[in-house]
Amino acid sequence: MTAPLWRAADIIAATGGQPVGDGGWTATGVSIDSRTIRPGEIFAAIAGETHDGHDYVAAALAAGAAGAIVSRRPTGLADHARLIVVPDVLDALRHLGRAARARAAARIVAITGSVGKTGTKEALGLALAGQGETHASASSFNNHIGVPLTLARLPAAAAFGVFEIGMNHAGEIAPLVAMVRPHVAIVTTIEPVHLEFFPEAGLDGVAAAKAEIFSAGGGTAVLNRDNRYFHFLADAAQRSGFSRVIGFGSHPKAEARLVELHVGATHSQVSAVIDGRSFVFRIGTPGRHWAINALAVLAAAGALGADIGMAAAALAQLSPPKGRGKRHRIERPGGAFELIDDSYNASPASMRAAFEVLATAAPGPSGRRIAVLGDMLELGPDSTALHAGLASALVVARIDLVFTCGRYMAHLHDALPPEMRGAHVENSAQLAPLVAAAIRPGDVVTVKGSLGSRMAGIVEALLASGDTHNGNHDDPRRGPRRAANG
Repeated sequence: MTAPLWRAADIIAATGGQPVGDGGWTATGVSIDSRTIRPGEIFAAIAGETHDGHDYVAAALAAGAAGAIVSRRPTGLADHARLIVVPDVLDALRHLGRAARARAAARIVAITGSVGKTGTKEALGLALAGQGETHASASSFNNHIGVPLTLARLPAAAAFGVFEIGMNHAGEIAPLVAMVRPHVAIVTTIEPVHLEFFPEAGLDGVAAAKAEIFSAGGGTAVLNRDNRYFHFLADAAQRSGFSRVIGFGSHPKAEARLVELHVGATHSQVSAVIDGRSFVFRIGTPGRHWAINALAVLAAAGALGADIGMAAAALAQLSPPKGRGKRHRIERPGGAFELIDDSYNASPASMRAAFEVLATAAPGPSGRRIAVLGDMLELGPDSTALHAGLASALVVARIDLVFTCGRYMAHLHDALPPEMRGAHVENSAQLAPLVAAAIRPGDVVTVKGSLGSRMAGIVEALLASGDTHNGNHDDPRRGPRRAANG
């Protein structure tokens, strides 16, 4: 039986809520989604722009919810329904998250960066799991709803907590990290992402916004030594009271330094020096970007007090999360093709990383390497140049055919050599059948674009075009906005 996470009395004390019905119950978890709630969890009825969680309280209770946090009593509920009434449900969730953090004995790490946050979070969670109970953000729960929800789910007995923190605008990270209060903070990298929200400061503004991860203080900052903002971030960390800065990357002065890398079609073999010790380990997914971020993972694990060797060995079991490089073998009449689903999001840096991974893929006889690309969004006035500038990386990666959709990807289509041009259309819905018809047995196909480009629809269409086999091993639903991307 799952141990209780919260007693009703503790939830009431943390939120200042008023109980309705029996107040002696316990909850095994916290949910904001009536579709996925599990028996024993408490349902937080957050009111968003398009959905109001109060409309789903009855469904949540019928599904076995232990109770619900509400700001008003929904109609049609039984008199004995277990409710905690608060002025504002989202604010109550924040209070519950702070209470969870206050009672926790776990060593806490917070992760931000322009790209690589979710993959690094997944890798660190895997690396720590064998050394103590580890609690980590689900999916990309990294915004003003996802972070307090993840905190509220933190078991008191956990040894480690791994939190992803994102942003679209300046000022969004500081209040989230004030709740998380990490011992270790990781910044994966600073790259051109969300530039349209920093029209004057540009990438410098993005770096300053990411530096908010240090604003609550902490012990160790783990920073990308290869990135040009390393010194800026290191200074910001030290000003906020961080006593140690660990650089990771291939830079000769990096404390977690890449020595040698062999990237195969399905894995990466890494030789590294971390804090003066040599390590050789395997990562269960290919790509230089995974190897570089693995150095951050191991540096952070060491700073949290975990055994680095055990953490490194665990990375052999790593597989990419859905939409971030997950592989599928799709059988169709005449032969199979391989699909690399990288459709969750995109930036110039992550596009180039995806091309490098596709370059290492091994097509079958007469197979081709095919990139299917949608617009990279929120790049501001440099969007045209940043899209067209991907052409050289595609050529270097020896990609055979490139399909594109969206107003900005039209500039990439025009910049490509004619023999590399597949179809270009207005949107992903128009592109999906063209790609499905063009694929031949032995092809390896990468699908990538910003979330708003809806490239996941192309992935779904390709998965439905044959029999699927995975090649590798709850977003917040009712909140006022989508999860942050950067």
